[in-house]
Amino acid sequence: MHAAIAAFTRAAGAATPSPTEPVDPQLVTPGPWGFVAIALIALAVVFLVWDMMRRIRRARIRSEIDEILDAEEAAARGDDAGDAPDPDSDAPDPRR
Repeated sequence: MHAAIAAFTRAAGAATPSPTEPVDPQLVTPGPWGFVAIALIALAVVFLVWDMMRRIRRARIRSEIDEILDAEEAAARGDDAGDAPDPDSDAPDPRR
């Protein structure tokens, strides 16, 4: 058994690998269509982030205006006894 393993390792060690042909670089690069695809994906991501930031900003401004209008409405009704929500407060409005 040991002799067979020794003979196998000698035969495997003595063999030299044959030279292989190099890989054609045109077959392994993405090429111009790969660049175009990645550029379009990057452009779409930039547009989506820009649109998301615009929508978040618009929602934040609308909520601030709603708070100001609610405070003015409460003041107009005569709820100046402290029931009007403070527009600078971070506490949620209990009426909602």
